[in-house]
Amino acid sequence: MTEYTRTELLAAHEQLIDNDANLLADGGFGLSDSEASSELRSDGGKEPPVVVKIGGAKAVEPEGAVQDVAHLVANGTDVVVVHGGSTAVDETLEELGEEPTYVESPSGVTGRFTDERTMEVFSMVMPGKLNTDLTALFRNAGVDALGLSGVDGGLLTGPRKSAVRVVENGKKKIKRGDHSGKITNVNSTLLQTLLDGGYTPIVTVPMLADDGVPVNADADRAAAAVAGALGARLVVLTDVKGVYADPDDESTLIESADNPDEFATLEAAAEGFMTKKVMAAKEALDGGAAEVIVSDANVNDPIVTALNGGGTHVTPGALVEGEKAGDAK
Repeated sequence: MTEYTRTELLAAHEQLIDNDANLLADGGFGLSDSEASSELRSDGGKEPPVVVKIGGAKAVEPEGAVQDVAHLVANGTDVVVVHGGSTAVDETLEELGEEPTYVESPSGVTGRFTDERTMEVFSMVMPGKLNTDLTALFRNAGVDALGLSGVDGGLLTGPRKSAVRVVENGKKKIKRGDHSGKITNVNSTLLQTLLDGGYTPIVTVPMLADDGVPVNADADRAAAAVAGALGARLVVLTDVKGVYADPDDESTLIESADNPDEFATLEAAAEGFMTKKVMAAKEALDGGAAEVIVSDANVNDPIVTALNGGGTHVTPGALVEGEKAGDAK
């Protein structure tokens, strides 16, 4: 595990200040060192917190995000990190001689089917190993990080889905025995209490179902729920630059969606894993998030780059028709 000296952290901090200045000079927007989130907005309110979703894919490296969070927190920004870990869960299942099960919904979205055994492994890997390791990584970077699962303090709760509709061999079926749920409530009071106390929550699923049982939930949608509850800017870090009009051509990056027509284009362009991220963006904005950004985890200073214009930006106006769009900003 990487450890950073105070000298290294200060050097990284100075480099981020330089990067912020360059991005803003290029016409970007967001947080400069003199405009950190502690500065009041024109409406008298505090700048919204930042929720960062760190993906669980092998191609997503967390180190850059860790340093960015350290930078933001040092400058007064409230940050909540939500992480996934599907790759690690699959690898653990395979090491145990078991195959992960993925199913396709009637709407064409592919997701994990979590049976009882998978749920046991899921609980062992996500809040057990991954959350502990990531929390330690943040603490070694100078962040007062505190690890939480959705079960802790009833952080993420909602109804359980014991059966799901799937498509198998072209036929719609009901598949029973699922251990997953839909997050409908976030204990934002708990998160705000931690943030006010100077802690940076590092959040992962499982969630706590309405029958009192821990169950699986999609990490992107968990991040969306948290961002909505806090009125935050959500940065979804992934292994591509953002949403592409042509999924095979990164030069076709869709930089923004600010009205319903542009959001419809975004939804139509999203394929595969990106479908869930666009779905999560909609849920976050519906829930009250200030903005959603889908951006590359593997560039230098990935969160600061995203907040200053990188990636695909989706604003509340994307979901609001006509004149009401201005009221949503």
